[in-house]
Amino acid sequence: MPKKDKKDGREKLNTKKVFNTTMRKIIIICLPLPYKLGTVNCYLIKTDTSYILIDTGCSNKRTELEKELERACCKPGNLKLIVLTHGDFDHTGNASHIREKFGAKIVMHYDDSGMVERRNMFWNRRKGNILLGMIARILFRFGKKERFKPDLYIDEGYDLSEYGFDAKVLHIPGHSKGSIGILTANGDLFCGDLFENKDKPVLSSIMDDLTTANASVEKLKSLEIKTVYPGHGGPFSMELFMKQFKQNAIDKMNGATNETNRNISGGDL
Repeated sequence: MPKKDKKDGREKLNTKKVFNTTMRKIIIICLPLPYKLGTVNCYLIKTDTSYILIDTGCSNKRTELEKELERACCKPGNLKLIVLTHGDFDHTGNASHIREKFGAKIVMHYDDSGMVERRNMFWNRRKGNILLGMIARILFRFGKKERFKPDLYIDEGYDLSEYGFDAKVLHIPGHSKGSIGILTANGDLFCGDLFENKDKPVLSSIMDDLTTANASVEKLKSLEIKTVYPGHGGPFSMELFMKQFKQNAIDKMNGATNETNRNISGGDL
C-alpha cells in the first residue's frame, strides 16, 4: 500500500500524488467540490506512450484540472481515453470539454449514459425526482455544454491493453446501475463511488441499491486486489477494507440479536 503523507494534502487545491509502478504512474488529482461539499478524485494514468484519465471532476474546477494535466505533460494528442466510473456530475463534469480539447474518447457503461446525455443524475436510479434532478444540475454545475454522448459503451471484461494500460473493466453496480471499476494487472482497483475513504474505508454513504452493492463486494472478494483508489478520499488496501467490512457485519448482527433479546425480555414482563 502506498505510504500516506504525514500532512494530508487532500483538502488543498491542485494536490497531486504520484505512485511509481513498473510500467506506469498513477497521478491523483484531487479537486474541491462546490459549496465545500468535499473533494473528488481524478486519476491520470501514464502509460509507456500516452495517458488515460479516469473520471474528470466537477466543472467548477475545470481550470485546475487542466493545470494538473499540463503539469503531468498530458497534452492534446497524447490523452487517448477518458474512462468514467459512473454518471454522477462530480465525476463527469469536465468530460465533454476535455474530449474536445484533447481529442480523447469517452467510455462508460451504458446503464449510466442517460445521466450525461439527458443531464439527469437520477436517470436509471431507483430514487430521485424531477426537482432533485434540477437541484443536482445547479449544485454540480452540469449545464448544456457539459452534456455529451459517450464514444463507446464498455462493460465487464473490456480490455484496456489496446490503450497501453494492462487493465480490465469490472461491472460493480450499487452506487448506480452503470458503475464500473478498473482493475489493473498489478492489483490496483479504481472503484468510483462503490467505496469511499473519508475517515476509514467503507461502502459509499450514498447507494442506489445496497443489496446490489454488497453483491459487488462479494464479487471483488474473489479477485486479487491490493490497493483501492476511490472517488472520494485516499487510497487504501483491500485487506483493510475487508476487515472493516466483516467487523461491520458482525456488529450489525450483534445489534440485531441484542434488539431481539430486549424485545423478548420486554414481552415477558
